Amino acid sequence: MSSETLLEEFEVLEAIYPTELTKLSERDIRIDVEPEERSDGGEEFSLALEVHYSDEYPDALPDLSLEATSGSLDDEEIAHLIREAQKVGEENLGMAMTFTLVSHLREQLSLLVYSREERRRKEAAEKERLAIEAEEARTRGTPVTLESFNAWKLKFEKEMTAKRSREEEEKLKGLSPKEREEYKRLGTRLSGRQLFERDKNLAIMDESLNDEDAVSVDISQYDRTVVEEEETEQLTFSDSD
Repeated sequence: MSSETLLEEFEVLEAIYPTELTKLSERDIRIDVEPEERSDGGEEFSLALEVHYSDEYPDALPDLSLEATSGSLDDEEIAHLIREAQKVGEENLGMAMTFTLVSHLREQLSLLVYSREERRRKEAAEKERLAIEAEEARTRGTPVTLESFNAWKLKFEKEMTAKRSREEEEKLKGLSPKEREEYKRLGTRLSGRQLFERDKNLAIMDESLNDEDAVSVDISQYDRTVVEEEETEQLTFSDSD
């Protein structure tokens, strides 16, 4: 490309980007690039695109380099933006392409901003979901199954047995040998339930014995009315009385 043709493109670019374009040399320019749409409360990004035009331009791609001037972009993100710009440049070989390259970069930078914000929203939503699940698990506790209940019951009974043994030992330590012996003797007595069960069994045995040794009794022999009538008949009165 002749210098005159390149100067014409520079004049057009200067009219489009009056504050963004800086001419570095006869074949090098720098253009500040920002996203098409600004982030609403998110991170702000801006790039500096440097373009070097070879003698074969526009039949050959210009050399492109990018530098982040605002916001943080890693090397992979910058390399991705350059590759995308080069694809667009290959589609426009043979014609002035700088304006097209800058417009495409602005679109790609907007997509990058949007993808970052979307990723942050998803991470925040996932963090909130995990926090809710953790709180629900804390308040809900562990689901009880037959196996877990039996394991808990066995552990609880062992703990209670050990606790009673410790309490028994502590109680015996404060007793004299005689009191200790008396305490142990009282401890072997039957409980109230055991006594009740034993008395109930004895009552059943007494009933069976009564059935076997029962004696028939004529209750009429003890009828007071009959006795009184018999006594009245035995009494006689004379006229002299």
